[in-house]
Amino acid sequence: MPTATVQVFTGPDKPLRRRDLALPDRLEPGEVLVALDLATICGSDLHTLSGLRQEPTPLVLGHEAVGRVTASERPGIAPGERVSWSIADSCGQCSPCAAHFLPEKCDRLFKYGHAALADGSGLNGCYATHLLLRPGTHIAPVADQLADALVAPANCALATAINACALLPVPCERVLVQGAGLLGLYTCALLSERGVAEIYCIDFDQQRLARAAEFGALPYDAQTGFDAVVEVAGNAALVPAGIAALRPGGFYIFVGMVHPDTHLQLTGEQVIRKCLTIRGVHNYSPRHLDEALAFLAQTAERYPYAALVSDPFPLAELERAVALAETRRHFRVAIGPQL
Repeated sequence: MPTATVQVFTGPDKPLRRRDLALPDRLEPGEVLVALDLATICGSDLHTLSGLRQEPTPLVLGHEAVGRVTASERPGIAPGERVSWSIADSCGQCSPCAAHFLPEKCDRLFKYGHAALADGSGLNGCYATHLLLRPGTHIAPVADQLADALVAPANCALATAINACALLPVPCERVLVQGAGLLGLYTCALLSERGVAEIYCIDFDQQRLARAAEFGALPYDAQTGFDAVVEVAGNAALVPAGIAALRPGGFYIFVGMVHPDTHLQLTGEQVIRKCLTIRGVHNYSPRHLDEALAFLAQTAERYPYAALVSDPFPLAELERAVALAETRRHFRVAIGPQL
């Protein structure tokens, strides 16, 4: 019987375990089986591995990836197609999906790389050779000219940055980006392509901050009067400075603080007296993934995306790859399908 190989996470400080799972002998309507070409390690995966985030175990982590279809029961999706897909599978019928336009908050939400091994086939995460896409998952074709290293993070970091940048006020001429990780660099590039006149970026890591200049950011020296501040650092200690930096009527967009250690030093008075808008962004809708892939195609020659991703590790060496990711030497560490 044909099998897939997966790396199973059973809890913080426990070794990852290789396991072979049977490939489905038939697909249900709407399902698509993908052979993974490249996956990348997201910061949220590191949070789960360290215990900062809690997920059901055992599970297969990994949600940023690109691959090719090997079998399909979905009209319009054929074997051999190179694809990306939304991080979430949504029903399309509940209030969040149909009334509030937030499929990423579906009542029956399923998230790749966050679901228990016992949920369905078990082919639920991207630290594996194969992934089974469910009927409510948005699937997007990927142009062959885009390298795997550019595409793999698009269905998390870039699509989320697209979502965040859609919420900026109008007009918007000055933006402060808090964090020079991959989310921050994508945000700087998106703002630059939108024609925002002044884009500033801050980060404690000077090597990462130096990269931000290649994506349109200017050096920051404690200016104020920003139309918007975009938090992509995951550090709640930055919020007081962000509030102070905003002009009256400014927008504060929270993106990175997706873990429990994020209690805020913030008063209602600060928000009210400055007439601020504060908005949280978590993941994205299908259209944002389509926009992300189009943005990569349009800007691949203008920004050094490929330099942000390490050479791929074999799947069997995932623990070594995780150890490298924890050093922050690379914006993303890559995992290839080879065993």
